[in-house]
Amino acid sequence: MELTWIAVFLCLGGVTGFAAGLFGIGGGGIMVPILALIFVALGVDDGDVMHMALGTSMAAIIPTAVASLRAHNRRNAVHWKAVSALAPGALVGTFAGTFLATWLPSEPLAVFFAVFMSYVAVQMILNRKPQPSRQLPGPWGMTSVGTGIGGISALVAIGGGTMTVPFLTWCNVRLQTAIGTSAAVGLPIACAGAFGYFVNGLPVRGLPEYTVGYIFWPAVLAIAAVSVLTAPLGARLAHKLPVSTLKKLFALLLIGLAIQMLRTVLG
Repeated sequence: MELTWIAVFLCLGGVTGFAAGLFGIGGGGIMVPILALIFVALGVDDGDVMHMALGTSMAAIIPTAVASLRAHNRRNAVHWKAVSALAPGALVGTFAGTFLATWLPSEPLAVFFAVFMSYVAVQMILNRKPQPSRQLPGPWGMTSVGTGIGGISALVAIGGGTMTVPFLTWCNVRLQTAIGTSAAVGLPIACAGAFGYFVNGLPVRGLPEYTVGYIFWPAVLAIAAVSVLTAPLGARLAHKLPVSTLKKLFALLLIGLAIQMLRTVLG
């Protein structure tokens, strides 16, 4: 493994960790398009590029999510009842989604990623206000939402923040608390997703050295080494910025990621 690529992974970890803390996302939205670009440059077979990017991203999200969760929890910005209600469905949905993702070719996954991210960005820019009376749904409703978030997260290798944050704010949860809660929900999603891609990639031959399943471990270790340091910095800033500014930054991030993914995979 060339030192140049290690340096790239370290830089990616710094950016990913900061964004994870700032927006409550796992960081997969940033990692997947960049990892896909790197794996293409490393000569990975076209049919395996997206699956390796997805699996590696999910594994790298785990330590990032832990660091982000701890930082937000210190500021009492985690809605633990919502976490416990969403997590079971998210686990099941994420693990099941990895099997669908590994069956699909790279191009449809890239298009799905871009369309979904763009949709969420538009919703954030429009800044539609929820009805004042709207609250979180009951146990079955939360489980269903968690399953949906987990399934989509597996398809695009995100910690769920791009869905969890808008959903919670739609239910009148304060934005900073929604971000902290999303970071907590992202941890079980990342664990289930990483395990799913690990299992699905084991039979595949011809992957790069140091790859186990669909997880490229040099990238995971380098990204995690820096992301755990920068995630608390992002969380600190999230509690200082105005809500309107946070929403605009979130939307711009998603649009940029969607464009980069299409450019990388569809070329």
